[in-house]
Amino acid sequence: MRQVAITIVAGVVALSGLETARAAGGDATTERADRVQVAQGGRSCKAASTCEEAVVMWCGGYSRADADGDGIPCENVCRSLQQVEAIKKKIDC
Repeated sequence: MRQVAITIVAGVVALSGLETARAAGGDATTERADRVQVAQGGRSCKAASTCEEAVVMWCGGYSRADADGDGIPCENVCRSLQQVEAIKKKIDC
């Protein structure tokens, strides 16, 4: 199993290995598992810097990401349902 290093500095999570694995033809299932593991690390919408991070947290069980129930998690970074749906498809959520 591939290992992913996680570094948290001032509330920002940096992953090493995830993008490298994708570029090298990494396994999508392994990548999704890595993302879910990071998402369950106690992050919040305030800490999400991209919509993809927000969707990963939401798919990983952070239900508060979509507090108003409109299908768009962390509206501070996600702008539309279409954007969210595209990311969900990309990460197999």
